[in-house]
This record gives sequence, structure tokens and C-alpha cells, in this order.
Amino acid sequence: MSGASGRVLVVDDSKVIRQLIRVNLELEGFEVVTAADGAECLDLVHRVCPDVITLDVVMPRLDGVQTAARLRADARTSHLPVAIVSACTPYEVDAGVAAGVDAFLAKPFEPSALVRMVRRLMHPQDPPSVDGRHGAGRAGSPAG
Repeated sequence: MSGASGRVLVVDDSKVIRQLIRVNLELEGFEVVTAADGAECLDLVHRVCPDVITLDVVMPRLDGVQTAARLRADARTSHLPVAIVSACTPYEVDAGVAAGVDAFLAKPFEPSALVRMVRRLMHPQDPPSVDGRHGAGRAGSPAG
């Protein structure tokens, strides 16, 4: 997997959504590891060392916003780019921003938008893309 563009940890309680995201990212050269909920994500994150994490919001055991908050609170994972891939209701976006989420992608999404978002999170020094849907991020993060 030395040719992979990077490793993404995809967290969603829907097996179908996990597979959809996995296939679209693998087609673009990413290595993908999946988890079924936030608790599994926290168990896996130190072993798989992802470059980016995508989180659904509504999941059993530990939801995406709580997972993002725990990732931010842990010095070993506080630097990892985290994206919410969910319905992106106003509550989810507000709670996600408060938890330190870097980007949001509303379901249903275009596969190309998913790939753009992951690439942008993996390479924040690149010029920002202008898709109009993203841009919510952590306050005080460096502006490249």
C-alpha cells in the first residue's frame, strides 16, 4: 500500500454507507479502514494511524460529535483532520464546530465532493477549493 494517497478511517453505523465511502476513496488511491461507531473508532485510531477521519453523527454507543470531542481532547489525536459526513442539520453543524470538526459533507453526497474534501483535509497547505459547502473549521487553526 505504499502507493496509497493516505489512510482514511471511515466511521458510520450503516454498512452500505461505509462500503460506498470505501469504494469511492479506494478508487482514488486512498487506503480505507472502517468502524461501525465512535467507540470502535476510538479503539482503532491508535492502531491504524489515519490521516483523516470521517464520522457519521447518529450512531450507537458513541455518536460522531462525542467522538470528535474525544479525539480533540486526546493529545495523540487532537491534530487529526475530522469531517462529519451526515445529514448536516444546523444542530449537527453547530455541535460539530463546537467539538472541533474541520469539515462537513451532507448526505446524500457526490463521490467527487467526498474525494475533494478528504484531499483538502489531508493537504491543508494547498489552496482552498471553492465548493461553497465547506469551510467550517476549528477556530484559531493556521491559515496555511
